[in-house]
Amino acid sequence: MKQQIFISGIGTSIGKTVCAAVLTRLWGADYWKPIQSGDLHYSDSMLVRELTGRHTIIHPECYRLRLAASPHESAAAENLQIALADFELPDTPRPLVVEGAGGLFVPLNEEAFIIDLISKLSIPAVLVVRDYLGCINHSLLSVAALQQRNIPLRYLVLNGSFNPHSERIICRAVGSATAILRIPDLESLSSQEIDRIYRDLIDKIK
Repeated sequence: MKQQIFISGIGTSIGKTVCAAVLTRLWGADYWKPIQSGDLHYSDSMLVRELTGRHTIIHPECYRLRLAASPHESAAAENLQIALADFELPDTPRPLVVEGAGGLFVPLNEEAFIIDLISKLSIPAVLVVRDYLGCINHSLLSVAALQQRNIPLRYLVLNGSFNPHSERIICRAVGSATAILRIPDLESLSSQEIDRIYRDLIDKIK
């Protein structure tokens, strides 16, 4: 079965784009960011291309919004309204890495959230976690929300160094069907670092 996954996180600035670059490089996958809010001069799609190489196929965003805010606010600033019906998976024979915006309950409009988009696309999730005060609560709430929606959690990604007490509780919250990946802290945000990490993961991930 072709690998298709949706990367979300337990919050913002968690490392979703780095994780997306690693998995894109690992699988030789296409990359798609459905919504870009802000940073249009240096978008996540641009960063993934920079980190993975010019041969990576980057599918265009459905929405490129100028305001760096949640998508529902960014769209409203441009007199737009985002609808779930606007999104369809790109047609590609290759594996596909989809990256969301923020966490699972970032609003797309007044009623729908990122988690609803994952359900609509019907692909498994990847949850990216970083260690900070409150990460246990945010992680367990995110895992519970995915379970409640019957969205398979394919990978739990521990991004960066972790307090073993936090790591133990978070990892215990996922079932045996969820693989746990560890991405070390980057020495630099570069393609060389992405290559180093993906080579370390080759024997650990399918």
